[in-house]
Amino acid sequence: MIDQLTDFKQATRSMWAAGDYARFAPLVAEVGERLVRRVGVRSGDAVLDVACGTGNVAIPAARAGGRVTGVDLTPEHFPAARSRATAAGVALDWVEGDAEALPFEDDSFDVVLSSFGCMFAPRHAVAAAELARVLRPGGRLGVSAFTDHGAGGDFFRTLGAHLPAPPPFAENPLGWGDPAHVRALFPGLELAFEPAAYTEHFASLDHAVELYTTTFGPIVALGGGALAADLRALFERHATDGGTRVPYEYLVTLSPTGPAAARRA
Repeated sequence: MIDQLTDFKQATRSMWAAGDYARFAPLVAEVGERLVRRVGVRSGDAVLDVACGTGNVAIPAARAGGRVTGVDLTPEHFPAARSRATAAGVALDWVEGDAEALPFEDDSFDVVLSSFGCMFAPRHAVAAAELARVLRPGGRLGVSAFTDHGAGGDFFRTLGAHLPAPPPFAENPLGWGDPAHVRALFPGLELAFEPAAYTEHFASLDHAVELYTTTFGPIVALGGGALAADLRALFERHATDGGTRVPYEYLVTLSPTGPAAARRA
């Protein structure tokens, strides 16, 4: 199982390193900005962005005054992340690391955030325990994850049909969009859930297909082809305004009391 898990994570890193995520990230940037505002990052807060990518959460958190660390399994994203941070006039730390084995001491952060990030860790309970472990007593947790509804659920089912069957330990990322599932990941923790939505904007339906097939790592790694045709059909099902707007639903999980505080109660 250990070798299988290692191989799976290496394949995951290679998949997300494919393409050009820096070009894709602006499509979902507003979700990270909203999460930072909703959790209320304050000046001086020690903030961790788990599965940070190119900084959609980390950079707004730094602009809000946080002392921010971004951690990601795929450090190939970091050059673009550093360039974005420099352009935004902020400095923060970028650390290679696994959401299931965060390279930080217990109780290290006032705020732990993840936007469309930790949901991709294969073992949900392991990742949730790590988020809880590094959060200080009284800290704030915020996670944004796609739900099984609408374009998001349709997208993951479409992509999954082209991927090899996952190993038994790899759970469906959409579980993080189910309040009952997330409650079970943080036993005894007070959680609040807020449904939310955002819209991806494109110049045309052709533009949507082109952007996904040339920038989104998992799709680039698969090589397009039949998947590109399935993506076009997906966008046709969900897009409005002539294919220029695609709405997505997601769930925000918040911890008002903080996982570390609940863990010690």
